[in-house]
Amino acid sequence: MKAALLAQDGSVLFEARRPTGREHGTDAVVAAILDFATDLADEGRSRFGVAPLAAGVAVPGTIDEKNGIAVFSANLGWRELPLRKLLGERLAGPDGGAMPVALGHDVRSGGLAEGRLGAGRGVDRFLFIALGTGIAGAIGIDGRIEAGAHGYGGEIGHVVVRPGGPQCGCGARGCLETLASASAVSRAWAETSGDPDADAASCAAAVDAGDDRALAVWQRAVDALADGIVLAQSLLDPSTVIVGGGLAEAGDTLFTPLRAAVTGRLTFQMPPKVVPAMLKDTAASLGAGLLAWDLLSMEVTA
Repeated sequence: MKAALLAQDGSVLFEARRPTGREHGTDAVVAAILDFATDLADEGRSRFGVAPLAAGVAVPGTIDEKNGIAVFSANLGWRELPLRKLLGERLAGPDGGAMPVALGHDVRSGGLAEGRLGAGRGVDRFLFIALGTGIAGAIGIDGRIEAGAHGYGGEIGHVVVRPGGPQCGCGARGCLETLASASAVSRAWAETSGDPDADAASCAAAVDAGDDRALAVWQRAVDALADGIVLAQSLLDPSTVIVGGGLAEAGDTLFTPLRAAVTGRLTFQMPPKVVPAMLKDTAASLGAGLLAWDLLSMEVTA
């Protein structure tokens, strides 16, 4: 878990990290989140003499932002968790009133932070893509994230780019994340190299060393990712595509062939800038803080 105290202008006042404790079960994860938030609020009081005004929490999985419910997370083991209520009550002030709490999706929160504080700052239309264990995305419009009618906007990882391709956990075949995620590259390179411990990072290193087998694995992933980006470009027409997550740590080994592959596939579409994310693995926690400030702004407006 990553956490931060965030000023209204988005500047970071304090940062901390802790393990989720998920090996001890769902209840332990929830307790760890609540304890972490409590300690962070105490840190704010001791450092600055004032309590935080609101809290934001960004989690993976399916969420109901409107009602503050973490609906489902396979990684963390919860279902229908009333996280906003639990956190608000834990952070209640001396008068007993619950602290305002915003709940967000981890990748969309990360996209929000990249849009306001990172690689998308000043960009009116962008697409944020996180290449990790899976692939997720966020659609940025004028400083906000478009979640869609049902909260699933930006799920580019489940765009089918290879019909009839590998089985995806969502039930479809040939989804982008089965071909271009860090875990997909790791699986393909482990199989090709014969090393069960091989991963995406070692594949990138082998590409840099001129290994033709690694280059073939890498290029298949790049081609699939380029197909997904071009599809998104046709639908959304973003001016910038921001790519983050573990696979983006490969730097030019990823971005040089990816930019070429995207440009080579475009016909009438205007080419987007394809750039690396700036905020790395702190993006979601910073985005959670921005959601909290947005929540306060909405309350003042109301």
